[in-house]
Amino acid sequence: MKYLIFSDVHSNLEALLAMKSFAQKKKIDAYLFLGDLVGYNASPNECIQQFQNLSPLYMIRGNHDKAVSGHDSLHSFNPIAAAAIIWTRDALNTQNKLFLMNLKKGPQEVNQEITICHGAPYDEDYYIFGPFDAVEAFYHFSTKICFFGHTHLPRIYIKRNNMVEELIVEQEKFQIKIEEGARYLINPGSLGQPRDRNIKSSFLIFNTTTRKITFYRISYDYRLTQSRILEAGLPPALADRLSLGI
Repeated sequence: MKYLIFSDVHSNLEALLAMKSFAQKKKIDAYLFLGDLVGYNASPNECIQQFQNLSPLYMIRGNHDKAVSGHDSLHSFNPIAAAAIIWTRDALNTQNKLFLMNLKKGPQEVNQEITICHGAPYDEDYYIFGPFDAVEAFYHFSTKICFFGHTHLPRIYIKRNNMVEELIVEQEKFQIKIEEGARYLINPGSLGQPRDRNIKSSFLIFNTTTRKITFYRISYDYRLTQSRILEAGLPPALADRLSLGI
């Protein structure tokens, strides 16, 4: 079984299409999405349409999905993020608004081995930024692996006995093999708005047969994404950050 796990698309159509093209060559069996389909970028309707064509798909909501669909207020968002959320609310058609409203809250167990969440397994809006956050998170899921998003940073936390190790994934392609006696908390990075100073989309594939998890970074037409942002009248800073990976 091959799972493709991705997070934080943020209305980036070009990144999503590049991932789908990549996935076709890898014979993916199922997709796991960790939240934040919309926000920041300028193609929310198109992304939701493309997203719904992925099958089978296991998915949960993110904080931007919640805010756009009216499940959350804007008080926790910075002004630029809030402006993008308001723009997205106006841009979405009725059917796609309903789709966002019906996204499930994490965490969700995909099967006996895998849990998915957006922020942390105990709080969907909490950011896991380091080993201390990860230690707490391991107490709140019972499966071997929990995949999470929200930070836009590709990371692996490995718990062996009472110790938690952090791996910062910086390579264009990086692979680990799941150990029998360990548990894992893994962030695939962001598909649509990377923040680790690498402008390429980030996601991973979990092969349950070989027990290997492989991180990938792939290029997409970010200049087209930038032009869509500017044409839509969204804050220019959202376009600038895509060429900086921040």
